[in-house]
Amino acid sequence: MTDLLIAPLFCLLAGYLLGSIPAGYLAGRWLQGVDIRSLGSGSTGATNVLRQFGKGPALVVFLVDVLKGTAAVLLAKAVLQPLGLPLDGGAAVASDSWVVAAGLAALAGHIWPVWLGWRGGKAVATALGMLLGLTWPVGLACFGVFLAVLSLSRIVSLSSVVAAIALPLLMLGWFHDQGLGLRWPYLALALLTSSLVIWRHRSNLSRLLAGTEPRLGQKKPGA
Repeated sequence: MTDLLIAPLFCLLAGYLLGSIPAGYLAGRWLQGVDIRSLGSGSTGATNVLRQFGKGPALVVFLVDVLKGTAAVLLAKAVLQPLGLPLDGGAAVASDSWVVAAGLAALAGHIWPVWLGWRGGKAVATALGMLLGLTWPVGLACFGVFLAVLSLSRIVSLSSVVAAIALPLLMLGWFHDQGLGLRWPYLALALLTSSLVIWRHRSNLSRLLAGTEPRLGQKKPGA
């Protein structure tokens, strides 16, 4: 019984700590000895790294941020399954809730990292990684929406917001197509993740409405 209480809490803490690994901040410190939050958009995410330091560092930061989200979810699954909390079937709700919570904890760690005074990134890449760990088809579909909008607009923030808006619909569509009953923790995750990503891009949305949001290749404050 004690394990059933401690293990989920461990997964939450581990998810937060994984999410709070400050890849973008470390890239700035190691490459130029600067705090990337004082440059460009002030975000520690891969887009700001791209604008400040180039494609190579940005790709590394993107991959690390994605892996943080995936690792948090896979760790939660690995810890909870042996404890008799199945991730599928009639008893899935409790396990789903904890696994989803671990994924959300990773997002919280990325946005509000304890190491950086609670000022991190916008959680798009980490959200992608979390989705790939939970329901990889939905994660790939969201990434596809992001890439499609990016190819047309060349605006990362717009692509991120459109993908976030599409996420709850994609999640509902996935469970419907698979003939599965709707599992509310996944829908709650989709709605919360969508809301977080949109909220973190509120300054970008203001610039989009004003027509001043930069496109890829422009070294100005952006997504």
